Amino acid sequence: MSLWFLVALPLVVGGALLVGGRRADRFAAVTATATAAATVVLAVLTAVQRPAVSATYLDGIAFALRVDGLSAVMVVVVAVVLLAVLVFAAGEFDDREARARFFGLMLLFSGAMLVTVTATTLLALLMAWEVMGAASYALIGYWWREPRRATSGTIAFLTTRGGDLGLYLAAGAALAGGLGGLELAGLSGLPDGWRDVVSASLVVAAFGKSAQLPFSFWLSRAMDGPSPVSALLHSATMVAAGAYLLVRLEPLLAATPWAATVVAWGGALTALLLGAVAVAQTDLKQLLAASTCAQVGFMVLAAGAGGAAAGAGHLVTHAVTKSLLFLCAGAWLTAIGSKQLPVLRGAARRFPVVGVAFTVGAAALAGVPPLSLWVTKDHVLANALHDSAPLYLVGLAAAVLSAAYATRAVVLVWSPSIPDAVPEEQGTGTVNLWQRVPLPVLAVGAVALGVVVVPSVWGGFADVVLDGSDVAPAWWELVLSGALALLAAGTTAVVTRRRGDLRVGEGLQAWFGLERLARALVYRPMLAGADRLARFDDRAVAGSVQATAAVGAAFARVVDARAEWSVDRAVRAVADGFRALGRLARRPQTGQLHHYYAQAVVALAALAVLLLLIGRR
Repeated sequence: MSLWFLVALPLVVGGALLVGGRRADRFAAVTATATAAATVVLAVLTAVQRPAVSATYLDGIAFALRVDGLSAVMVVVVAVVLLAVLVFAAGEFDDREARARFFGLMLLFSGAMLVTVTATTLLALLMAWEVMGAASYALIGYWWREPRRATSGTIAFLTTRGGDLGLYLAAGAALAGGLGGLELAGLSGLPDGWRDVVSASLVVAAFGKSAQLPFSFWLSRAMDGPSPVSALLHSATMVAAGAYLLVRLEPLLAATPWAATVVAWGGALTALLLGAVAVAQTDLKQLLAASTCAQVGFMVLAAGAGGAAAGAGHLVTHAVTKSLLFLCAGAWLTAIGSKQLPVLRGAARRFPVVGVAFTVGAAALAGVPPLSLWVTKDHVLANALHDSAPLYLVGLAAAVLSAAYATRAVVLVWSPSIPDAVPEEQGTGTVNLWQRVPLPVLAVGAVALGVVVVPSVWGGFADVVLDGSDVAPAWWELVLSGALALLAAGTTAVVTRRRGDLRVGEGLQAWFGLERLARALVYRPMLAGADRLARFDDRAVAGSVQATAAVGAAFARVVDARAEWSVDRAVRAVADGFRALGRLARRPQTGQLHHYYAQAVVALAALAVLLLLIGRR
C-alpha cells in the first residue's frame, strides 16, 4: 500500500488545490510543502520495502508499478528535489499570484513523475507521460497573460508531444508483436522487426522528452516559465524522464544493436554541441538550459554504451546540482530583476549565500575533482571508451566544454558590476529566508555525492541500481578528465577576466537556429498541408455535397412542376368521373312508386332481350 500512497498523495493534493482555485491560495504553499515532506518519507519507505502493486485495466493489460533498485533511487531523488523547490517557491510567490494553481500543478507533475519511474508496463508509463506533458505545458505557460510565455509553453508542449507519439506507436507494435501485457521487461524479447519498431519509437519519445538533438530547442523556450519550474522539471523530472527511460530499457537497446549505437552517438553529439551553445549564452537560464541538454546527453550516452549504472549515477548527481543552480538563478532574478549575465555581474557579492551556493554547484557541473559530477561523468566516459574510442573522445570534449561554461558563469557573477547595466524588471532587492534555506542543503549534497569516487561506494550503488555490472574508469581516466576540467576552467577564467567575457558566434547563441529550422521544415509544411487539405475539403468534399444537394433540389422542383401536376390532374379527373356517376345515380331516386315500377319493367325487358341474344348464339 505504501507505493499507492506515494503516487496518490501528490496527485490527490495537487488536484484538490487546482479545484480549490484562488480560494485555496492562502494555504497552498504550506499544504504543498507539507505534502512534499510526507512524500519524502513515503519515498524512503518504499525504497526500503521495494513494493509492487498492480490493478487490472483491460483483459491481460495491467496498470502496474514496482520499486526496484533503480526506481528506489529515483523516487527518493524526485521527492527530495520537489521538497527543496517547493520550499524555495514558498518565498517567491506573493499574494498576487495564483499560488494554488502553481503548487497544485507542481504536485500533479511530481506525482506523474513518480508513476513514470515506477511503471512496469507501457500502459502505466503512457498515462503518467501524458499527465507530465499536460502539467509541464501549464507550468511553463504559468504567466499565460504574457503572449511570449504562453507561446513558449505551446512550443514546448507541441515539440514534446510530437515525440510522445512514439510511445503510442511502441505500444501498438508491442501488441502486434505478441506482448499482450505491454510489460517493459518483455520488450527485449519481441520478434525481429517488431522489436526494431518499438526501439525506434521509444528512442524518439525519449529524445523528445529529454530535449536531445534535434528536439533541444523546446528547452530554450521552457526558460520563460518560473524559475522553480525550471529547477524541478529540468533537473530531476521531465528532462531526466527520457534518459531514465533509456537507462531502464538498456536491455532492449542491447538487443537492438543499431538502437544502442544511435542512442550513444545521439547523446554524445548533444553533449558536445549543446555544451558549445551553453558557452555562448548571455542569459543565465539559457546557459543552464543548454547545459541541461548537454548533461542529459551524458546520461543518454551511458544508456547507449551499456552503462546503465553510470547513467543513473549521473542522473542523480546532476539532479541535485542543476536544481541548485536553477534556484540560485531564480533568487537573483527575483532580487535583481534580471537573468542576463552582464546585469548579474557582482550578484554573488551582493548576495553571498546565493553566490557561494552557485559557485559550489558550478564547480560540480564543471567536473572539478573531487565533486560529484567529476566521478559520475568519468564512469559514463569509461563505458564510452569500452564501446568506442571516438565516442570517448567526443564525450571528453563535451566534458571540457562543461568546465568552460560553468566557469564563465561563476567568473561573471563574481566580477564587479557594470554601472549602466539595466535589469529587465524591478527586483525586490532581497533574497528571503525561504529562498535561502534549500541552497546550502543542495550545495552540501552536490559535494557529498562525490563520495562515489570511492570504489566500494560506487560498487554498492551499482549493486543497488542494477546488478553491479559496470565499467569502472581507470586511474588515468580520472586524472585526465580532472586535469582537463581544471585546465579548461583556469583558461576560461583568465580569458573572461581579461576580455570581460567570451565572444562567441550568434549561431550558437540562437541554439543553431533549431527552432527556425523546425518552423521551416516541420511547422510551415504542416500548416501549408493543412491549408491545402482545408481548401480541398471546402472545394471538393464540401463542393460535391453542395452539388448533390443542388441536383436534388432541382429534381424536386421538376417533380413539383410536372409529375406532381400530372398526378394531381389524374386524381382530379377520377374524382370528377365518380362525382358525375353519383349525380346520374341520384336521378332515378325520385321517391315516387310508379317511377320505380317503370324502371323495373325497363330493366326486366332489357334482361329478356339480353337472354334472347345469348340463346341464339
